[in-house]
Amino acid sequence: MQASTLITPRLAEEAIYSRLTCLPIESLPLTQCVGGTLRENVYAERDAPPFDRVSMDGMAVDSEALRRGQRRFQIQGIQGAGAPASKLKGAEYAIEVMTGAILPIGCDNVVPIEQVDVSDGFALLNTAAVNSPYHNIHRRGADSRQGQLLLESGTLLRAPEIAVAASAGMARVRVSSQPAIMVVSTGDELIEPGDPIAEFQVRRSNAYAVAATFRRRGFSRVGNDHVLDDESQLRERLALHLTTHEVVVLSGGVSMGKFDLVPKALMQLGVQEVFHNVAQGQSVFGLPGNPVSTLVCLIRYVIPAIAEAMGTKRAPPERLALASAVTFKHSLAYFLPVTIEHDDWGRPWATPRPPNGSGDFLSLAGTDGFVELPPGPNTYAKGFVANVYRW
Repeated sequence: MQASTLITPRLAEEAIYSRLTCLPIESLPLTQCVGGTLRENVYAERDAPPFDRVSMDGMAVDSEALRRGQRRFQIQGIQGAGAPASKLKGAEYAIEVMTGAILPIGCDNVVPIEQVDVSDGFALLNTAAVNSPYHNIHRRGADSRQGQLLLESGTLLRAPEIAVAASAGMARVRVSSQPAIMVVSTGDELIEPGDPIAEFQVRRSNAYAVAATFRRRGFSRVGNDHVLDDESQLRERLALHLTTHEVVVLSGGVSMGKFDLVPKALMQLGVQEVFHNVAQGQSVFGLPGNPVSTLVCLIRYVIPAIAEAMGTKRAPPERLALASAVTFKHSLAYFLPVTIEHDDWGRPWATPRPPNGSGDFLSLAGTDGFVELPPGPNTYAKGFVANVYRW
């Protein structure tokens, strides 16, 4: 590839996004939606809390009685969570309440049980009891009002968002369908872990790293295939995968060597090349065969592209400062593996962990991700702030 045809990572990213097709939408039970992308807005079913809610175990009383100096109250009964509201008989009474219960009618103050001595059916409050209204009470509508927008379409559904949807009464939600993903590695030299291996062969590891990256992000429909350096076999297998999967990720065989057969096979199958090394039609990503390059390109381009196709809202990239200076001598963007550590004040730093070339996948063990540094040649000082992408 001539240097004049090189494009920046940002332009590569935009080129991919411009050719994406949104994945279809399906309605799923809420229990099956974690890790999915929401494709509808979620609104509050009712006020939250839906009533004045007791926020700790204690005695519910009338705060006006406290302000008058009353400290001894007759215990009228118990108000538990999930029961209709009791009604206070009078200012000389108190109702024992449990966390989460509706506030009894006539009460506007909850005195923590730790500040109460109970004896012979009476509650004696100590002098630490606060006499202000609505003390230890979570007021109705303090979190949200009925009809308020809680979650926007495009939100990634993690555990907190699942809880919000459940609180809105959503038994099912509309989400992006998960793509069926096929990970394909090519090469006669690749041997499966556990199989006998010759001196001139290497273990097939890239595909395992790629599949693990997808599964760690909640993708469950991930397949795995190995194709030898045979043009007809490659074309046949790719044709099958293109008809049965929304996303095909290829590792290796995309360069300019005589046995790099992937670009020709894809062209024969009608896949349009967006730019070299990333071809897209049925969303086909051709990644370099070197292990470090494979994983970096997967995180930098493929994962964000699938998120975009699923309608996930773009989040600004995480940014961290370098923990030490880095010198880079080439006029290319530099993807530098790092560990994320903390200084004496607890602030995160990106500590450089440069590999011994793009084939040195062993050096990635123990790292947290990589930073993207602007094209060199340049020396990036300690404290230089860069985008960081986590494995």
